[in-house]
Amino acid sequence: MGPGTTCPWKGSLSRLQVRTWIEPVVASNQVAASLYDAGLLLVVKASFGANTFSNNSSSSAPRGALEEQQQKAISNFYIVYHLVVGLTPLLSAYLLGWLSDRFHRKISICVSLLGFLLSRVGLLLKVLLDWPVEMLYGAAAVSGLCGGFSAFWSGVMALGSLHSSEGRRSVRLILIDLILGLAGFCGSMASGHLFQQMVGHSGQGLVLTVCSVSCAAFALFYSLFVLKVPESAAKSNQALAEVDAMSGISGTYRTLDPDRLDKPSMVGHQPSPGKGVPKKTILALLFVGAIIYDLAVVGTVEVMPLFVLREPLKWNQVQVGYGMAAGYTIFITSFLGVLVFSRCFLDTTMIMIGMVSFGSGALLLAFVKETYMFYIARAVMLFALIPITTIRSTMSKLIKGSSYGKVFVILQLSLALTGVVTSTVYNEIYQLTMEKFVGTCFALSSFLSFLAIVPISIVAYKQAWWLKYGDITEK
Repeated sequence: MGPGTTCPWKGSLSRLQVRTWIEPVVASNQVAASLYDAGLLLVVKASFGANTFSNNSSSSAPRGALEEQQQKAISNFYIVYHLVVGLTPLLSAYLLGWLSDRFHRKISICVSLLGFLLSRVGLLLKVLLDWPVEMLYGAAAVSGLCGGFSAFWSGVMALGSLHSSEGRRSVRLILIDLILGLAGFCGSMASGHLFQQMVGHSGQGLVLTVCSVSCAAFALFYSLFVLKVPESAAKSNQALAEVDAMSGISGTYRTLDPDRLDKPSMVGHQPSPGKGVPKKTILALLFVGAIIYDLAVVGTVEVMPLFVLREPLKWNQVQVGYGMAAGYTIFITSFLGVLVFSRCFLDTTMIMIGMVSFGSGALLLAFVKETYMFYIARAVMLFALIPITTIRSTMSKLIKGSSYGKVFVILQLSLALTGVVTSTVYNEIYQLTMEKFVGTCFALSSFLSFLAIVPISIVAYKQAWWLKYGDITEK
């Protein structure tokens, strides 16, 4: 062949390589999810608003009392809705992960995407046919029985791992998380404008829900007919897939994982084996810190949509979309924080930085009176994703590779059940305190976030002792 001759298979090989990228599925599904989340809130608000004001049109009840009834109705809806969303995936997520490991890697992704599509169609039917909002519980149950976000994200993490070398795996997975955050940001920014495209009770939200269904359908069809599983999958990746079988079960903010197993947190000598700090004690303290911090974060996330709809903020549809978009920016800032802080701080120090960041922002939220104050509080939370991420990374350095699945599944199940309980408790607290002090839930979250620093600080002390005197024992 001459020097100008090109390989006839180069183009097809390049196209095949592109078809192994999971990013298009992640981006399109997250745009659909962000549109759906905003649409769900606005549709439920409109439905309960119409019912509340029509039922009390002949009475002399003040407008403030009617708005309070609307807030309680929305809160009660979300209590049941989040229970359905949080509990139903527990029945199927692990099974789908097992099937993906044994038969085909795309099973968990495709089945969960089918559930997402059906739930988006459910919201579309609610808008078109003006069905009762209770039918959305059924749509959420269908999505959960198909694996929900738990099964979907475990499949995404497994494919991302198969498509990357061990040295580049952490960068690969973090970039997938960035795609998730950026797609959610774009969808949330557009959601309020799309919701207003059609006016009238029967048409409002139609354009938004159609766009959500379209993006979800694209993600499903792309995963079925375009996406290819990398053929060069080593047997060692099966263990990682088992670890990921239950990952992502408790929320989008827990998915950032730097996977820093192949590099130390701090430059220093490696202690020789010997008696030292009990390993199980440190693992238990990390579990306690993760659960307490999860209580704070999930509680804030659950109450925030209700908070922005009433006084003193009283946002419209566009402002709701912008507020949701602001939440996705922490994917970027936390990613940058991990990259910078990991070069000069111990893992425990990074965890405490993230907890202080979130706790300070939650405290500011409790006293928000104007929209600009809300965004200042959100900006203070810029490192809120770091703690759970780095806790997983720290655990991975304390246990053997053969124990990753057992320990991480226990952690994720603990966080999932914690999230379900927290959603119910916080919504009840919000209903009881919204007239006296609407920021009560945020103040409670701030207290819990700072409280979570206590077990992490003990771990930091033991870690410093270990670096100075010796190894960590198996006890």
